[in-house]
Amino acid sequence: MNFWDFIVYSFWIFAWIAYLMVLFSIIADIFRDHTLNGWLKAVWIIFLVFVPFITALVYLIARGPSMTRRKMGDIQRAQSDTDSYIRTVASTNSPAEEISKAKTLLDSGAITPAEFETIKAHTLASS
Repeated sequence: MNFWDFIVYSFWIFAWIAYLMVLFSIIADIFRDHTLNGWLKAVWIIFLVFVPFITALVYLIARGPSMTRRKMGDIQRAQSDTDSYIRTVASTNSPAEEISKAKTLLDSGAITPAEFETIKAHTLASS
């Protein structure tokens, strides 16, 4: 096996892996799409099994934009769920407790009066 055989072999492995990634993305999108009924999902899967390359191209051309919208919607839902979870666990204290802790820090000299006011304003705004 010479150098160029290795390059050609590497290219075909790359192309095969890229094709598998596209195929799995399409299958995931088919099952994620709530507008398709079960029969249409079955038809897409059957065509992907028996005529995979042409079906993948047709799917990407015909349903690519809606595929992107569904993926972005899932990402936004996951981000908002993560943000709301972080908000619930990050702020376990009431605003009064947060201000009281900040006042203790102010009295001990750990923070300045300006920092205390900033903490107080932020705590009152987020409650």
